[in-house]
Amino acid sequence: MGETADMTRCTIRGGRSVIVLLCMGLSVAGGHGQTIVRDIREARDLVEVVRLDSTIHLDIRYATANNFMGRPMYSGPRAFLQHPAAMALVRIHQALKKVGYGVLLFDGYRPWAVTKKFWDETPPQKRKFVASPSKGSKHNRGCAVDLSLYDLNTGREVEMPSPYDEFSDRAASNYQGGTAEQRRTRALLRTAMVAEGFSIEPSEWWHFDYRDWARYPILDVPFESLSTVRH
Repeated sequence: MGETADMTRCTIRGGRSVIVLLCMGLSVAGGHGQTIVRDIREARDLVEVVRLDSTIHLDIRYATANNFMGRPMYSGPRAFLQHPAAMALVRIHQALKKVGYGVLLFDGYRPWAVTKKFWDETPPQKRKFVASPSKGSKHNRGCAVDLSLYDLNTGREVEMPSPYDEFSDRAASNYQGGTAEQRRTRALLRTAMVAEGFSIEPSEWWHFDYRDWARYPILDVPFESLSTVRH
């Protein structure tokens, strides 16, 4: 983004958009008194999940054109989480392996600038599926994860009642359609996640929020700046 450590924060104030002058430029935002943090030092507790367990599979759709935006939104196929959330995910993965499944990770930490692009380019009638940049997303805090399961025997993604990132009623976590097997694997994933402190997102079976999300700031640090964070 071309910003230095001196250009670290912009404040989102209530009611209407404001322009905040920073050390090296302008930032525009609107909303609920949130602060967007661009200082790499504030991302020091983010960890790259596969460095903790390389048997967790990645399918980072936002690093490809295979997503609802139709173009890559990330610079590379990487997934980061705050350290406690990442450790909980590793425990979930290890527990699921005992019953023949593994974690398939679609997304973790998401820079705020990407959340804003999602909002700006999503039709209003579909915006219940994307976070408002005025509030920030738990993905921006490194405490939300999008995931599914893969079969340990085949290495293939299991079937759920809807594909990932499908903006439809089938994506709801309590959708009663689909096959019995699809509902069973969805329930297996949900039970494992809740047991380790993640909460369910009602409109998206794949999305879970870690319990301590409020402790962390809304970050807008790009992936390419995260090579120095802890492993």
